[in-house]
Amino acid sequence: MNRTLKQVLESSDFLFFIMLIIFAVATFFFGRYELYLSAIELGAVVLLYIYIRISGKRRGQEMLNYIESVSSNIDSAAKNTLTSFPLPMAIFTLSDNQLIYANDAFLEVSGERDHIFTVKVSDILPGFTARWLMEGKNECPELFTLGGRRFRVFGSLVRGADAPGVKNYVATTYWVDETESAELSDEFQNSRIVFSTIMIDNYDEILNGLAEKDKASLVSAVDDVIMNWSAGYNGFLSRTERDRYIFICEQRYLQQIIDEKFSVLDKVRELISPKGMHPTLSIGIGKDGRDIGENCHFSALALEMALSRGGDQAVTKNQFTFDFYGGKTSTTEKRTKVKSRVMASSLSELMRDASKIFVMGHKHADLDSVGAAIGVCCAARGLGKKARIVIDAESSVAKELINRALTLPEYQDAFINPQDAILEVDAQSLLVIVDTNRPEQVESESILMSCNRVAVIDHHRRAATYIQNAALSLHEPYASSACELVTELLQYMVEQSDILRFEAEALLSGIVLDTKNFTLRTGGRTFDAAAFLRRAGADTVDVKQLLQTDMATAKARYAIVQKARVYKAGIAIAAPDKAENRIIAAQAADELLNIAGIQASFVVFPSEETIDVSGRSIGDINVQVIVEKLGGGGNKNAAGAQISGKTQKEVVRDLLTAIDQYLDENSITKEEN
Repeated sequence: MNRTLKQVLESSDFLFFIMLIIFAVATFFFGRYELYLSAIELGAVVLLYIYIRISGKRRGQEMLNYIESVSSNIDSAAKNTLTSFPLPMAIFTLSDNQLIYANDAFLEVSGERDHIFTVKVSDILPGFTARWLMEGKNECPELFTLGGRRFRVFGSLVRGADAPGVKNYVATTYWVDETESAELSDEFQNSRIVFSTIMIDNYDEILNGLAEKDKASLVSAVDDVIMNWSAGYNGFLSRTERDRYIFICEQRYLQQIIDEKFSVLDKVRELISPKGMHPTLSIGIGKDGRDIGENCHFSALALEMALSRGGDQAVTKNQFTFDFYGGKTSTTEKRTKVKSRVMASSLSELMRDASKIFVMGHKHADLDSVGAAIGVCCAARGLGKKARIVIDAESSVAKELINRALTLPEYQDAFINPQDAILEVDAQSLLVIVDTNRPEQVESESILMSCNRVAVIDHHRRAATYIQNAALSLHEPYASSACELVTELLQYMVEQSDILRFEAEALLSGIVLDTKNFTLRTGGRTFDAAAFLRRAGADTVDVKQLLQTDMATAKARYAIVQKARVYKAGIAIAAPDKAENRIIAAQAADELLNIAGIQASFVVFPSEETIDVSGRSIGDINVQVIVEKLGGGGNKNAAGAQISGKTQKEVVRDLLTAIDQYLDENSITKEEN
């Protein structure tokens, strides 16, 4: 250090003295008296040099003394900081979690004073991890509770002495007590308003035909149940319409309501009318909005979602997601022909105004999807328009139906692949989506985003993600199939004689497929639609042939059935270890339901790039709720999912967890068979 300081002080003097000596020597060669002048100059230079050296050493010594004083003060301050730092501080090694140092403030909050330097951090700070330091962060992302207080932890890493084969890092952490501010934040969150809309799903149905006295008694009983339930949450309840209530409470009570599994749903369902019907509720809850107005809007969206999924359930909505609770009962048919007529009129107007009409179903289109699309083509033809079906024919499981269509002159160029269709879409095009309401499941999301006007016709229960801002949305979870909905529209859009026999059979095949030969999700309107198609010329034998499979497919289906095992509560699970065709897996899931004691079935199978799940049910078990936990969707009796990034074993494990959660939430017997 002394040498460096000397170089710093003398580096600029050396050149200066060289120049003075050169001038003194040069003076020696000029004139008579220049010798004396030169000697005087050299003497002056020497004296100046001696003076500068002496003063430079003195200044250097003073600088050294100053630096040593500063260093001493810094060392003293650093040592004092370790012992008297006002914030709790702990130093430990990351390799073995060994505590190296802790000041008095840390010892006080941790309550650990004995053997403080022989314990590990994990012993005195259970649950604390320094992973965030290794990730390059200087602040722990979450508050840590220590000694009943909540701390924000800051820290840094330095490289310590390495052990053989181990890189040693030393972590220094500083603990800032934020208990008061955290409690204020918690209180703010807990006191935020939660807005709920409660609706009696089947108000008209349960009161229809009852005497006035019985009506008043039943409505009063429902009122009492709702009021007694809401009284436990210190909120505000008001009946705004004959079948609708609003309930406002603080967010601190919402988790309690969820933990109690919305007990009001079960309590209302336990009531019974004189005609033996049970009332049910739907609840839409809005939370985390910017203000109460936005929470009210969220509540309305959540209630719409609950009703579109069949009612008898609660749905919460925040700024990002929907969450679903309940949904035990089967959906009750509520559709009227008035709504079908209005929707048919609206769809006709959209078709007349469109420059081009495209129809699109879901990926790997089945008979219901393709049949409904063919029905829309029939409606467009009746209005003098031409509709084209956007489909990847190679991946469709309804190839036989497509091949039959291509033999007809009306359908020679009716089918178009997504790549060609996107090039033909313009600003006035109409896109009709059938048999799905989820944007990620349509045949082509690019076409969906390119079309300004979209109509949706679907019967699946609405999921958290659905096609929004549609110009027309005929969404009826009470219908058996998309083909049933399209058939009802056709009755008001075209003459029965204008429906081709092939089109009637295509629509009927979709109904037969989704109802499993009229055994599942079949209402009176389903038979009305089937009767209309039969009168339009549909041949049930030809429909049966569309549903037939070859011998290889039948063998593959029964091979899957042989591998099935019963898990709990009559739920069968099959997991074939080789890739299977989706239609074969779905048929295997259906086949399992023919076995006595089986209430629901799941087939988990590897597909092209995903692990697929196909679920079916004929009992009280709602396979949609189970499959939704895996990221899928569907309806109570049929649901599916496509899962990427996981192995088949991982998906099976997730499925078993989802089944256990569903059984626990719905109090269903789980004895293993």
